[in-house]
Amino acid sequence: MEPRRIRIRIDLPHATVSALEWHPADEKRTPVLLLHGGGADSAELSWREVGSALAEAGHRVIAPDHPGFGDSPRADWALTQEGLVRHVGELVDRLELSDYAIAGLSLGGGMTVGHLLDQPGRARSAVLLGCYGLMPRLADGFFGPMTQLSTFLLLRSGLLAALTRSYARNGPAMERGLRDLVRNPQSRTPELVDAVLSEAATGTGLEVFGEWQRDQVLWNRLRTVYTEQLPSIRTPTLLVHGDHDSGVPLPRIEVAADLLPAGSLRIVPGAGHWVQRDRPDLVIPAMLDHLNRSDDAQTTRS
Repeated sequence: MEPRRIRIRIDLPHATVSALEWHPADEKRTPVLLLHGGGADSAELSWREVGSALAEAGHRVIAPDHPGFGDSPRADWALTQEGLVRHVGELVDRLELSDYAIAGLSLGGGMTVGHLLDQPGRARSAVLLGCYGLMPRLADGFFGPMTQLSTFLLLRSGLLAALTRSYARNGPAMERGLRDLVRNPQSRTPELVDAVLSEAATGTGLEVFGEWQRDQVLWNRLRTVYTEQLPSIRTPTLLVHGDHDSGVPLPRIEVAADLLPAGSLRIVPGAGHWVQRDRPDLVIPAMLDHLNRSDDAQTTRS
């Protein structure tokens, strides 16, 4: 019997969000909360395959659209990292998750790390994919400071938002841009390009992501860097990272994996930043293995 997928509404103290939920035929594993990335992303775009696969393995899966993304209305507060971390805690409380795993991509990865630090020991296990919050600037190397400053100026002037809106309406440009995020041509399908274009054209995700960027991108650094706090996270955490991720350099993730007391790293060869869309054949088994190990370890301790 296949998992049942439904869309639900979740009313929270500071927002109302829409979420996808997969119910397994036999719920025998820990519930999993999945947090998608920024830009023209949503729970549907990032987690459709992953959610179904985890549910088939016995996990109840909840994948919310962040406020202003996907089917969720904009909140009455500007998106900041602190606000989004608070939002995750509210989600966990409202869903009454007392024993759960949490996973996040990019922006969602940073939300996951923030949650692990904000409410230590609450999640049983975690998965970070192309994780935000582990580097001091947008880019490393000699040109890193210049990239940081130019992006700051583009954000503050509104030029980056205008360029993004133009890009989001251009099919060929969107396809070229996705080549960097999803490097496997078989995964970068016309259907994916059309879905991202539709999300960019009809949703408010790009606008609210711009709010978050303006909060995070300072002229000389990023506001949120969790690296020094990682040794305090005792939750078993798997980092999944494409070795062709141009947004988050692999060496930064390797450092993070070493700093996490219960951290492990799965490098996905040939994959870009949207790693679970790029190589689901490698990412989904890695996630299942990590979740199963954490479940089995908890059973042994009990």
